[in-house]
Amino acid sequence: MELRGAVALVTGASRGVGRAMALALAEAGADVACAARATDSSPLKLPGTIDATAREVEARGRRGLAVPTDLSRPAEVEAMVAQTIGHFGRLDVLVNNAAITFAGDIDLAMKRWDLVMEVNLRAPVLAIKAALPGMIARRRGAILNVSSAASRMPVPGLLVYGVSKAGLERLTTGVAENVRTHGVAVNCFRIDVPIASEGFVYNAPELDKSDWEPTEVGAAGALWMLAQPPEFTGQVLGITDLRRLYGVAESRAHR
Repeated sequence: MELRGAVALVTGASRGVGRAMALALAEAGADVACAARATDSSPLKLPGTIDATAREVEARGRRGLAVPTDLSRPAEVEAMVAQTIGHFGRLDVLVNNAAITFAGDIDLAMKRWDLVMEVNLRAPVLAIKAALPGMIARRRGAILNVSSAASRMPVPGLLVYGVSKAGLERLTTGVAENVRTHGVAVNCFRIDVPIASEGFVYNAPELDKSDWEPTEVGAAGALWMLAQPPEFTGQVLGITDLRRLYGVAESRAHR
């Protein structure tokens, strides 16, 4: 879709790939609502806040909005979409990027299993349900869900994360078919190369990160998918797919 003049909402926009996506959308001409828990007044242990990202959006000549949101709370997810629409008048682009995980596999406590599924899968469902009516009414919209290589292959310690992302991919293809005739594109962007986001670096201190990609590579792939026409829908594509098929999101690891 045409991103210049669009209104976008990005979850997990305080840092990492979410922040990079928000800024890439602003550079493409979109106004951007930035959602996450970390704010200037209530920061988390990792660097970055949605207020800072919103200021960077505005520094690029677009309107920015910080929307404090705890995605584990359904009412806050619905309010996130409502606040974005109330502020900007509509919502054209929804990027479900935010995700959490805990180290552990089938032995992980169910309380933590449930929390991962709440944030990684149920929150995108709620956000999509809240965003779709306006998109369908205007016959204009793009929804991008962000997945991971863990959806397709076993990664020790990431079983629940992988299950949640597999569900997100299936959600994508199903909703895409549901709204195919309404001019709304629904796609999934799978991050299947290591990206040096603050969260990934923090959760894997033992790994050599010398050849990891910067977050801008993820943003480039996401932006390309969002900019496609509405007929480009129901796609689940990784960074490796985009490179092979379209020459998009090329490596910047050693620049």
